[in-house]
Amino acid sequence: MPGWSFAAVWQSIAVEVPERDAVVCGPRRRSWGAFDDRASRLATHWHRAGLRPGDAVAIDLLNRPEYLETFFAALKLGCMPVNVNYRYLADEVHYVLADSQARACVHEPTLAAVVHDAAGRQPDGERPLLLEVGDPYEAALDAASPRGEWEARPPDGDDVILLYTGGTTGRPKGVRWRNDDLYVALWEIGRPGTEPPDPAAAARAGKRAGTALPACPLMHGTGLFIAMSTLAGGGTVVLVDEPGLDAARVWREVERVGVAVLTFVGDVFARPLLAALDAEPGRYDLTSLRAITSSGVTWSPDTKAGLLRHLPSVTLIDSLGATEGLMSRTAATAGSELGPPRFAVDDRVCVLDEATGRPVAPGRAAIGLLAVRGRLPLGYHRDAEKTAETFRVVDGVRYSIPGDHATVDADGTVRLLGRGSACINTGGEKVYPEEVELVLRAHPGVLDGVVVGVPDERYGEMVVALVVARDGDHLDEPELSAWCRARIAGYKRPKRFFVVDSLERSAAGKANYPRLRQQATELAGGSRR
Repeated sequence: MPGWSFAAVWQSIAVEVPERDAVVCGPRRRSWGAFDDRASRLATHWHRAGLRPGDAVAIDLLNRPEYLETFFAALKLGCMPVNVNYRYLADEVHYVLADSQARACVHEPTLAAVVHDAAGRQPDGERPLLLEVGDPYEAALDAASPRGEWEARPPDGDDVILLYTGGTTGRPKGVRWRNDDLYVALWEIGRPGTEPPDPAAAARAGKRAGTALPACPLMHGTGLFIAMSTLAGGGTVVLVDEPGLDAARVWREVERVGVAVLTFVGDVFARPLLAALDAEPGRYDLTSLRAITSSGVTWSPDTKAGLLRHLPSVTLIDSLGATEGLMSRTAATAGSELGPPRFAVDDRVCVLDEATGRPVAPGRAAIGLLAVRGRLPLGYHRDAEKTAETFRVVDGVRYSIPGDHATVDADGTVRLLGRGSACINTGGEKVYPEEVELVLRAHPGVLDGVVVGVPDERYGEMVVALVVARDGDHLDEPELSAWCRARIAGYKRPKRFFVVDSLERSAAGKANYPRLRQQATELAGGSRR
């Protein structure tokens, strides 16, 4: 199939296996036929409202069937689906709506006030059309036909998917993926050197991807990508439609639906899931489970070992990459050496020397930047400068360089060293200090402040703030926490606040983040009760 399009692929699978489950969420089961029909009706609804190819459709939802239906409908129209973090407050939602120039937004009933506030800040004529899941959503589908004028333009491999991820400026950046490039990149990460098969023929022959449960949010690449891959293979996606992680419910769903692949983000998910198994060994029938995958942040060897004690036949997979470029993965099974994950350099993945821009030879001590070539995003939405910084051409080859530092061992495996920037990765969520610091400095009693990440057993890193009080002002943690709680999403808020005499900035006003991170680590360690 020239120019792979997710919408075209999913439509072809719906024709072949209309009765097969596409999405399961609690008692709700969407067959492939119903999945396609509902997405088509939503496409008709949006087309009648004036949406056209290239327009952005924002999705501010939990992991529910309507998320994937809206995503599918946008692609049918040639529109760009846009992910919105459901933890965002009005300022943050407004930024994504404005930056993406969203023409429509589907949202949770519980997020109505936040979304209406955010949309209302747009100038007249630029406010997106809002559709609330529940009765309004169902009424829109009931009033629309599964056939419409939009069908005159079939889905195209050049259509764009817009995925927002963190940026070094503290604001999220929209990563622009062509359907064709993302489709092939998702296929290649697990099957390098092979071509995607005809999905309709595979479905016709009774083949299908394993049933998958993304325990992490669809609003992030890790959850969305496994869902898209599973659907592209004619499989079934199992969703848990509540915020946070209910470990017992996840295991119940694995047992109830017969999940083969469970996906999450590092120890923030793995540890509670393991604790649930430790608390009730043998409580769940998990014989259907074949693989557990993690991406976005590595998970610790001891957690892997614990899971393998309960699930000795399951393969544990670490995926390497970012929204800006999918790279590689490595697997571990019972009996494997469970050290830090090791990824090999190959035709697509390498480490580029920062000084020369050339690939680092195996065995050299040089520290470089992890890079990937091949099927890559077009760049960042409306940000040519950031695009040029991340997507670079070296000797005629275009690379994506998200910012991870690494070396290459003599055996050709990559040793990850972490982000060179001050970005904090807490439980798979990216927190950029500048955004939080601006909120802190707006407090009338704060003279200056920085935000850093310190090591944390469960979340990988914990967000910590170091603040300098204005002369004569008294600051305490509850007050600062309340100030941040009203202004930024929960995962961005510092978990600890420490008042210091000075941040010792340079003459140019620069903060020494490595030194401040060490200071915060010592303060946080010494303050534990």
